[in-house]
Amino acid sequence: MKILNFITAICFIFLCSKCREEDRLDHYATGAGAPPPVTNVRIVNTPGGAVLTYDLPKDPNLSYVKAVYEIQPGVFNEAKSSYYTDTLALAGYGDTSQHEVKLYSVGRNEKASEPVVLKVKPLTAPVILAFDSLKLEAAFGGVKIRYQNLLEANLAIVLIADTLNNGIWVPLQTFYTRAPGGVVSFRGLPSSEKKFAIYLRDRWNNKSDTLVRTLTPLFEEKVPKPFKALILPTDETIPVEPPYTLDKMWDGLVDQGIFASRHSTSTPQWFTIDLGKKVVISRMKMHQRAPNYTYTGANVKSFELWGSNNPDTNGGWTNWTMIGSFQSYKPSGLPAGKVSAEDIAYAHTNGEDFDVQEIPQAYRYVRFKTTATYGGGPQVTIAELSFWGQIQ
Repeated sequence: MKILNFITAICFIFLCSKCREEDRLDHYATGAGAPPPVTNVRIVNTPGGAVLTYDLPKDPNLSYVKAVYEIQPGVFNEAKSSYYTDTLALAGYGDTSQHEVKLYSVGRNEKASEPVVLKVKPLTAPVILAFDSLKLEAAFGGVKIRYQNLLEANLAIVLIADTLNNGIWVPLQTFYTRAPGGVVSFRGLPSSEKKFAIYLRDRWNNKSDTLVRTLTPLFEEKVPKPFKALILPTDETIPVEPPYTLDKMWDGLVDQGIFASRHSTSTPQWFTIDLGKKVVISRMKMHQRAPNYTYTGANVKSFELWGSNNPDTNGGWTNWTMIGSFQSYKPSGLPAGKVSAEDIAYAHTNGEDFDVQEIPQAYRYVRFKTTATYGGGPQVTIAELSFWGQIQ
């Protein structure tokens, strides 16, 4: 009984102390004045902005330092930095003109000091730097955009076109990137001359100039199926079990059959397809295995495509020319073993498109060389393959 009473007393004291802690308020001097302004401001201009360093006032009421600046007529930005640091970064400028910046010390009571007024002169903004690298080219069934974004800024690549040749520009697609460079394509256009234009936009709505070109998309068509397997000595053509043969990759049935190589094989491995006619290949579509296996196991992660019109009868590579090296893409970016509905639609249901970057010669025979699978093992599985291009 004494022990029970002792425990009860301890609990009561603990609860009372908690109540006192929760009732406590940390007060700051609301009637205090604003902290003094920062001093000794140093400026380093950067692409589209500037970095400011300064000496902080020795005021216990100081909470943060704030910069207020105009990035476009009537559009103001604020940048804040706590009293733990003496550096503040400005961003969002789209030109290299001189701009006024007001720098404030702000107290815990939100009272601001008198501003320190200074001038910054940003270097060329990333959106302008990237524009200088843009290239707009005709592609199979559409147009192709090449870009460099060496500062890895968040950019939108806006593609528009005068589709009816009547002077009215309509949007076709906006591509979003922060990659250091790449190629994007827009397809589904007839092979007729049109005016196309592209410009860049950043997160602050700064826009680059516009690149305009008159282009004629190259004609492409789907290569008719079925294909045939060309069996060469070094090819991996033996299925893991009788139902999983090579021809399942061109039977038109994405959900009802796959090719699966043996578990005892090694990577890289390859097989050879006879398209029946010479084709200038523009792109290839690959469907991964059913949803439960998408982006896992034996599904292809990276591969090479090779072409020939006179394959080496010994299975060698002398008469083969590389068409392209490709890497599968996972839209969600989720870690291994996890997939989203978008991932399944992209890689399995709709199939993943792989564009040939440089127009190749016309080839009748195509060699598919797997260099890596998602599971890292030697077996390869593919549900369906399709090709597009110009049939000779």
